[in-house]
Amino acid sequence: MLSYLDAVILGIVEGLTEFLPVSSTGHLILAGHLLGQSGEKAATFEVVIQLGAILAVVVLYHRRFLGLVRPSPLVRFSGLRGLWLLFLTSMPAALLGLVLHKFIKARLFTPLTVAAALAVGALAILLVERKRGKPRYFSLDEITPTLALGIGFFQCLSLWPGFSRAAATIMGGMVLGARRELAAEYSFVAAVPIMVAATGFDLFSHWQLFSAADLEVLAVGFAVSFVAALVAVKGFIALLKRTTLAPFAWYRLALAPLVVWFWGR
Repeated sequence: MLSYLDAVILGIVEGLTEFLPVSSTGHLILAGHLLGQSGEKAATFEVVIQLGAILAVVVLYHRRFLGLVRPSPLVRFSGLRGLWLLFLTSMPAALLGLVLHKFIKARLFTPLTVAAALAVGALAILLVERKRGKPRYFSLDEITPTLALGIGFFQCLSLWPGFSRAAATIMGGMVLGARRELAAEYSFVAAVPIMVAATGFDLFSHWQLFSAADLEVLAVGFAVSFVAALVAVKGFIALLKRTTLAPFAWYRLALAPLVVWFWGR
């Protein structure tokens, strides 16, 4: 059973790392082992607090999400067109994840594979920052179906635990011509449908693991994750106006051996 302190710590870790290109999976592995939390119940708790982080993005970009149901003729990323773009981005990873779900759970959640994903993702970030061309897209309203689908294919890399969904989609956007800040913002918005689907599936499958006594702890973790994600998303966008993704890559390279060491203990 998780304590309130465990819930606070894991909520902070989840909220701060979910939308940054550093892998929330790697951080939750470290935090979980430091707190002595493992197993199906702990894994499902992590799914619940992801919903808090998702809600933070919905709050921060509420006008964009409202525009999906109340479209404006002056806003291109709205209504059916906006929903179509999000569908195109979500579809590749959703389909591939459905096919490979059992393989990923059985083969890719190991210390070496997660650490390798952290390292490979870090090197990819450094390469993209070094080789990226002049951006052609600067706002969400400029995103095209081709760009949305291309980012969706890049998002498939996030099925490798430790690679980071944020890293995959941000790099994909930058490679395909999006400005760095736009790639990050679209990564946040596009995370909502695929994360809701993934967390909803996990919760439906494992909700019976929790009793009524667990609900307060779940609520604490959810709330802390929500607040931490609000801070992380706003801070990340502000940071990208002054620097590149390179510091996150070096951080990932430092984190990779720690994952192996802690997971193997």
